[in-house]
Amino acid sequence: MARVIPERMIAEIEGDFVVFIIGMRINRPWMLHKWIPATFAMPRMLAELSKLPKEETGFLGYNNIGFGLVLQYWRSFEHLEAYATARDRAHLPAWSAFNRAMRDDRGAVGIFHETFLVQSGQYETLYSGMPPFGLGKASKLVPASAKTASARKRLGRD
Repeated sequence: MARVIPERMIAEIEGDFVVFIIGMRINRPWMLHKWIPATFAMPRMLAELSKLPKEETGFLGYNNIGFGLVLQYWRSFEHLEAYATARDRAHLPAWSAFNRAMRDDRGAVGIFHETFLVQSGQYETLYSGMPPFGLGKASKLVPASAKTASARKRLGRD
């Protein structure tokens, strides 16, 4: 279990970054042959990404936030897209296999993703009594101060 940090902390990251949320929904649980392969694909991709140099992939980190739901952080959309389309990485073969398996029944397993491009300084975070999580896990955690005491201040709108 990750160590809980009892202090109020904020995440710091230089430059723009990408928040990518990806998930799946099992609509027909009895169709194991449709959803089990998808449940094993994401952990393989995350393991692969975690082993590769961040400078190469632009992958900053992730959190599992529920069954079939993953919150990811990337340096840029171009990095995310390069990984998604790389023939020598785990995503493209898994995506192709998923599409072949679902060709005759798209309703058995639902999938989605959302991509958010975040400009430098256009975010705010706060963690209190938490282990490293979210952007704080994917970047740098620093103690909150009087200058960062409120969301308004953290966004530079004071």
